[in-house]
Amino acid sequence: MTRTRVAHILKTGQPETTVDVRGWVRTKRESKQDFAFLELNDGSCMKNLQVVVDARIPDYSTLIKQIQTGASVAVIGTIKESLGKGQRVEVHAQSLKVLGTADPATYPLQKKGHSFEFLREKAHLRPRTNTFGAIARVRNALCAAIHNFFQEREFLYVQTPIITTSDCEGAGQVFQVTTLDLARLQQSKGPLDYSQDFFGKKAGLTVSGQLEGEIFATAVGDVYTFGPTFRAENSNTTRHLAEFWMVEPEMPFYELEENMDLAESFVRSIIKDVMNKCSEDLEFFNERIEPTLLASLQNIVENDFIRLTYTEAIKILEESGQKFEFPIAWGHDMQSEHERYLTEKHFKQPVILTDYPRAIKSFYMRCNEDGKTVRAMDVLVPRIGEIIGGSQREERHDVLIERMKESGLVPEDYWWYLELRQYGTVPHSGFGLGLERTVQLVTGMTNIRDCIPFPRTPKSADF
Repeated sequence: MTRTRVAHILKTGQPETTVDVRGWVRTKRESKQDFAFLELNDGSCMKNLQVVVDARIPDYSTLIKQIQTGASVAVIGTIKESLGKGQRVEVHAQSLKVLGTADPATYPLQKKGHSFEFLREKAHLRPRTNTFGAIARVRNALCAAIHNFFQEREFLYVQTPIITTSDCEGAGQVFQVTTLDLARLQQSKGPLDYSQDFFGKKAGLTVSGQLEGEIFATAVGDVYTFGPTFRAENSNTTRHLAEFWMVEPEMPFYELEENMDLAESFVRSIIKDVMNKCSEDLEFFNERIEPTLLASLQNIVENDFIRLTYTEAIKILEESGQKFEFPIAWGHDMQSEHERYLTEKHFKQPVILTDYPRAIKSFYMRCNEDGKTVRAMDVLVPRIGEIIGGSQREERHDVLIERMKESGLVPEDYWWYLELRQYGTVPHSGFGLGLERTVQLVTGMTNIRDCIPFPRTPKSADF
């Protein structure tokens, strides 16, 4: 008999049907009349399936004593209409097998109400809780929606390298990859000879697949990358991870306006998909985590995003009368508090900012004719701030070399990137969306470490 998931039984299971169901016991209630109620969950949905077990089961007493919260069981039984409140059906067991026990004296999730901080220390068990099971389902639905969005528009999915010798952002916060003998190097006083390293030069984990994405975009058309990226930033905030997932489309012949149109459509589309597929989970988050969640998501889906320039936004912030921790000044990068003011208080809906100062943006962004700004765009959403960063890319060979030098980069190290501007260069654009920030947006979770299965942060890589 094929195993049936709990979600299918609860939604479509028909009375008097025999099913094989397996999962982990959330609670057990015993009765003096020689029967027990097991609340069973297999991760397929938020709700538990009630399983009724009685003394007609062989070895009933022995089996029931073995079953505690966290134990795993296999049940073959018949679906029955339930007399209990809030449940359409239940399963009456015909056979019961204990697959694995869980000692109540040591099982960390024996009780409810653990803090998120505690659960981060139990990353191997936290998916069994309602919150992290729901996050896993939402994250899965988001990933499916992301792929569907681009596949339906005939984008090619390109897998860009995780190990690279170029730093897309030019910030130098790259995890180094080496096969050199670190113990011997620690004793050496001379300069490192990377010619002896595995790749013959200094290499690291990628901070972005964008540059390689541009290679394919300028050859085969619209593409997107979707994979892990890394940043060795020694930050312990609720907004930063050392390892995170990015989706990065790159489109030839797109200018800034078309790039913004795609980004807005993308955000609204994937959120709408998750709202349709994970309604039960989102209702849980709305009730337990963030009471304005569903209204906020509906606002994003139903309303056009406000578009204005960085300069216009700075003026709004300066005239707001609001006291900010970080001062407002043209030429400074916006902080999360500034972005949230614009989206939550001033406009009360998502915002796309454009035309940032040249000095605070990356070398690959196309320079405007004023010489002071670049054709950048950031999509800002309530509670999160920036969720997408993108730009029209600099397609002019001479200007790109100038920008590299401004940023302290050696143009010769990016010879292949420059050649894209020598052989059939075209206007092109792209953006990047952080998956974990999107999970935060859709679930209302406040700490990004709870939005990835196994968070990598300074001094933390245990699981």
